[in-house]
Amino acid sequence: MSEWPRNLPIVDPHHHLWDLENNIYPWLQQEPPPQLVCGDIQPIRQSYLIDNLRADIGTLPVVKTVHLQCDWDPSDPSGETRWLDGQAEMHGLPTGIVAYARLQDEGVSAVLDRHAEASNRLRGIRQIMNWHADSVLTFGAPKGLMRTAEWRRGFAMLAPRGLSFDLQLYPHQMDEADDLAAAFPETSIVLNHGGMPVDRSAGGFAQWRTGMQNLARHDNISVKISGLGMVDHRWTVDSFRPIVEEIIATFGTRRAMFASNFPVDRLYSSYVAVWQAFNAITIQLSAEERRALFAANAERIYRI
Repeated sequence: MSEWPRNLPIVDPHHHLWDLENNIYPWLQQEPPPQLVCGDIQPIRQSYLIDNLRADIGTLPVVKTVHLQCDWDPSDPSGETRWLDGQAEMHGLPTGIVAYARLQDEGVSAVLDRHAEASNRLRGIRQIMNWHADSVLTFGAPKGLMRTAEWRRGFAMLAPRGLSFDLQLYPHQMDEADDLAAAFPETSIVLNHGGMPVDRSAGGFAQWRTGMQNLARHDNISVKISGLGMVDHRWTVDSFRPIVEEIIATFGTRRAMFASNFPVDRLYSSYVAVWQAFNAITIQLSAEERRALFAANAERIYRI
């Protein structure tokens, strides 16, 4: 690999860990494995722990990380937070935790309380919103969930607890997110995986770009440039470039942050290759802008 730039630390605000021998992750353990947008998941159906992450990181200067929930046993969502807190105590990572809750459930307040009791590293909640007419692209959220009164009742509980919301959806759902951000301007919303431009046609790109421009009008929305391999399995630096440049042009260098989405994006490339691609695409930006995109924004937005 080419030498990493001096004075450019990395904060990785989107990765996963899982212990398939001792914990329950239905999507990784069911037979046969599910068909998903990310493709054949067989290569990642094995435990991925801190030592595995550090091996993938290699010599890159990753100084902090944020762990995103990864569909742990739904009967005990705070169990994942407790387990991750133990990992952090032993290994120093992750620095922050984004946990899971079904915001539409009547008992969601108690779930949020249990997460907070499990770890002072808790920073936010993610409930994946991806709905698509193609069942392979749907992650389980019913159509229009973000507009329902029950779900918004749970969403309203986040800001008073100092929690952000990690929002994962498709471009055709961005009008719902537009309404949500306007209704809850005090809640920090972190858009996952660059808005997931899964439709790579000219029309699909235009829909994604318009949706991103609408979302960028809300100061409470930031975006993670991550997981691009899920919608571009044979990616190159040049195939990533228009997406990355469009996001930075739309959200600016203070509301965007790079992330790995490992080990999911391990299906398509190495950890180092992902970060070297981000480095190559932003090489013309100033040192301050690059420090923001690679580390400072994640530290500020996730309070780590």
